[in-house]
Amino acid sequence: MFISVLDLFKIGVGPSSSHTMGPMVAAKDFRRRCKSFINDHKDTQPLQLRCTLKGSLAFTGKGHATDRAVILGLNDYTPQELAKEDVNKLVDDLSQRDMLKLDNTHSILFSPTDGIIFDRGDPLPEHPNGMIFQLMDTTGKTVLTETYFSIGGGFITTLAEINQLVAPLKMEAKQSCAYPFENANQMMKMSADSKLSVAAMKRCNEAERISEDKLNAGLDAIRDAMYTCIQNGLEAEGRLPGGLNVQRRAKSLYRQLQNNPQHANLNDWLCAYAMAVNEENAAGHMVVTAPTNGAAGVIPAVIFYAVTHEGATNDQVRDFLLVAAAVGGLIKHNSSISGAEVGCQGEVGSASAMAAAGLCAIKGGTTEQIENAAEIALEHHLGMTCDPVGSLVQVPCIERNGFGAIKAYTAASLAIRGDGQHFMSLDNCIAAMKQTGLEMSVKYKETSLGGLAVSITEC
Repeated sequence: MFISVLDLFKIGVGPSSSHTMGPMVAAKDFRRRCKSFINDHKDTQPLQLRCTLKGSLAFTGKGHATDRAVILGLNDYTPQELAKEDVNKLVDDLSQRDMLKLDNTHSILFSPTDGIIFDRGDPLPEHPNGMIFQLMDTTGKTVLTETYFSIGGGFITTLAEINQLVAPLKMEAKQSCAYPFENANQMMKMSADSKLSVAAMKRCNEAERISEDKLNAGLDAIRDAMYTCIQNGLEAEGRLPGGLNVQRRAKSLYRQLQNNPQHANLNDWLCAYAMAVNEENAAGHMVVTAPTNGAAGVIPAVIFYAVTHEGATNDQVRDFLLVAAAVGGLIKHNSSISGAEVGCQGEVGSASAMAAAGLCAIKGGTTEQIENAAEIALEHHLGMTCDPVGSLVQVPCIERNGFGAIKAYTAASLAIRGDGQHFMSLDNCIAAMKQTGLEMSVKYKETSLGGLAVSITEC
């Protein structure tokens, strides 16, 4: 099993990797298909485009900016290109148009108001995050269609592909990398047999696809983007968009800690850093999927604390990201990182496990201690629901990232003080998360139909 660290960590925009970044990528892909179709069928114009959002995308798509993402993708934008753009202004401009210009000679009709349908009926059976794109002629007949699924972390798949995926990854042959561990037990055995650390094995696997210079440059770009998210969040103030009128708190918290460092503790700093990132995410600004947008603050907070307060080096940060990606890949392969599939245990829980493993590694932990750290962090997120108030990635998501970072640090500390031997394995914990997610009511899986989302009293 192989998933690149540069795929798992992607620079993009908020507020959601599955509800914003994924749909944007899908919309851009369907635009490409439309262009190809029109070039082959020049006598079929005029044509119009429609997008139907299903399942979780329909229930929480408005709060997660899914409609905005579709508009941007259909207009040929990618999440990475928008990281430093004024997205609000851009969407406002694009929403005034009723035509999509595919090239200098071809356009299709598309109404941002009427062309995106939030279908709250039954979800598609294959996955809760479904999108159906249709290109239709003037009689309403569909001449081109594609169904996409946003499977978490900004990854997408089509209807034809999804049955070929394994929870939910396209599998590569085992010989495609030197250390193709598919679970934590294999990871530990390969490490023992090869005498290599988890970071070294992950680096070897990456080296078969990308040069060392490009890998290091990619890792450094991820690190820099994470730092920028933290710094931007620590400087911003005001209320977050969406209607809940949630006040940004990271800047105020950070200033208090700076002014009275003698009264600041580890938890305070981690919460300030993590909340800074997720306030930026809630505002629709640049974040890094780590492994998702909803959990984007956990890993940056732990890394930033390790660097700023404990003197971690740049090489250690690279190792941290490699180890975190190795664990994240195992979770994505054997369970899910999608809140719409397994609840927030798959988002903040996965991020906390990844951060715990990375931190344990750079503190000198053995492979067994790294596996133990990841298991401890994940275990104490099992059963966590995804029930955002108002369909927005704000309450409880922002604070929850702070607690995910705290649990990650605690898990790494506990593991380092042990010998790596423990009762519950990471593999068993991941399996428990998957089963818990399967049995969890759809009300608690990013639909805002239960839990905190319906427990707020309007005054």
